[in-house]
Amino acid sequence: MKKKEIVAFQGERGAFSELAAVQLLGPRIDLLPCERFEQMFRALQDGAADAAVVPIENTLHGSVHENYDHLLNFDLKIVAETSVRIVHNLIVPPGTKFADVRRVYSHPVALNQCLRFFAAHPRLVKTTHYDTAGSVKMMMSERPEGAAAIASSLAAANYGGEILKASIEDDRKNFTRFFLLRRPDFVTPKIKGNAKISMVFTTKNSPGSLFRALAALALRDISLAKIESRPMRGRPWEYLFYLDFLGHVDDKNVQNALAHLAEVSDLLRVLGCYPAAKIDL
Repeated sequence: MKKKEIVAFQGERGAFSELAAVQLLGPRIDLLPCERFEQMFRALQDGAADAAVVPIENTLHGSVHENYDHLLNFDLKIVAETSVRIVHNLIVPPGTKFADVRRVYSHPVALNQCLRFFAAHPRLVKTTHYDTAGSVKMMMSERPEGAAAIASSLAAANYGGEILKASIEDDRKNFTRFFLLRRPDFVTPKIKGNAKISMVFTTKNSPGSLFRALAALALRDISLAKIESRPMRGRPWEYLFYLDFLGHVDDKNVQNALAHLAEVSDLLRVLGCYPAAKIDL
């Protein structure tokens, strides 16, 4: 029987990253929960995990900037992407009535995505915790009086919690995009269908430099899907630019664009070429 792959993710069992891991790799995997994002990247780089699932952006909260920095600092590659619909549920110990709830624990991003719920119930005190699923785990083990947590239905099932109110998020079109990472020696399967490329580059801090860099794509009719800037450490007011664009590294127009971009940039690194995920909104 084939050995199960070990997949690292940030958070506790039942986190939305676990849902992403199952979407990407199926249920026959062993999961390695990590407290911090850097710990997850290091687990993959050092061989403690075979893959890692990384949240990179949310449709409401925006980009996960820390993970953009880790993509540059670790020698790993993006091999797939997926999007997870974020459904926040109010979870309590079984038998708890809503009238008994006084304090709600969760990750600060999750709390801020349920502001209408809290506005409708001003007696509830928002209390931050390091992880959505972790807040359920803590609540069920420590049983603080009047406590509830906001997390996924998977977290409720994992820790024996009861969903008191389902789907309390402000916006139902709330999605998080995840990358699947592998070590550089991983043999990527042939991509069927549309491909996407993620890369990072820098340019000189001079007039028109970013325009000239992006022209390398525009002149070849390459569709830009995302651009993100991050400050460069040690070089104030200079930036790294992260790009996602449609195309395959074997396409002639992409090869020409990358060659052109290399001529006008100080640093250029392709972070991965992978199947473009279809998002069902």
